[in-house]
Amino acid sequence: MLDYRLETFLSLCDTMNYRKSAELLHITQPAVTQHIHHLEHIYDCKLFEYESRHLKKTRSALILEKYARTMQAYEAHMVQQLQNTEIHNLSIGATKTIGECIIGKYGERFISNEENELTLLVDNTEHLLTLIDNCKLDFALIEGNFDKTKYGYMLFSKEPFVGICSADHPFANREVSLGELLEQTIICREEGSGTRDILENKLIDLNESISHFKRSICINSFSIILDYVRKNLGISFVYEVLAKQSNLPTFTIKGTKIQREFNFVYLKNIGSEKKIQNFIGEDLQ
Repeated sequence: MLDYRLETFLSLCDTMNYRKSAELLHITQPAVTQHIHHLEHIYDCKLFEYESRHLKKTRSALILEKYARTMQAYEAHMVQQLQNTEIHNLSIGATKTIGECIIGKYGERFISNEENELTLLVDNTEHLLTLIDNCKLDFALIEGNFDKTKYGYMLFSKEPFVGICSADHPFANREVSLGELLEQTIICREEGSGTRDILENKLIDLNESISHFKRSICINSFSIILDYVRKNLGISFVYEVLAKQSNLPTFTIKGTKIQREFNFVYLKNIGSEKKIQNFIGEDLQ
């Protein structure tokens, strides 16, 4: 079992308040302080400090938190194996495109069993990986790049990245030249978003950039982008699965093919593979 003082430490990492942690753990505030001081003595480091009257984690605390949460996850997996219990509670994450157009049907199927409980967070890849590191998520379904040496992962699908336009647009269901493309109004996501990065990287390969389009519009909402494209106010680029769900015609750039992986990502050796299979059913490749 995880040492009770480490349990106190993790509670304080969550609340960042000695009084709140004492209430949650049903112990006194001096006991919380005593547990933290014991850990600081054992590991010979400072774990928390005050900055402008606000409690802050030290670098040592961040390192200890990571390992303590991993130990906590290992223990939970061990207990599940020992008791051979079914998986009924999942905390998972998904990046924006996946969260909006893919993962919903699997979540619906999972919670259709009244014994199951689900927490789903839609966020960017960087934040989701941080939550996985801290054992706050059982797994996340993400698009794009991550450190495959650090995490366990299972391929969900390989998704084509295509252009979309209105049914009345001359690009509909065509292969277009780069010159034709740059004469258009491009509607794209904000800087730093996954889909924009894919487009920008492909344009760099072609010695071009978004600034070379006739006009560029930046919108951080897929639903608004799809609505504007449908009304022939511009073109955009999305994963093919989203284009199909939106019933929008697609087009490709002549001589190019863009495809990205969607992967389940998780910490190694804590039984996440079984949780993924339980969530996704028979659809996993």
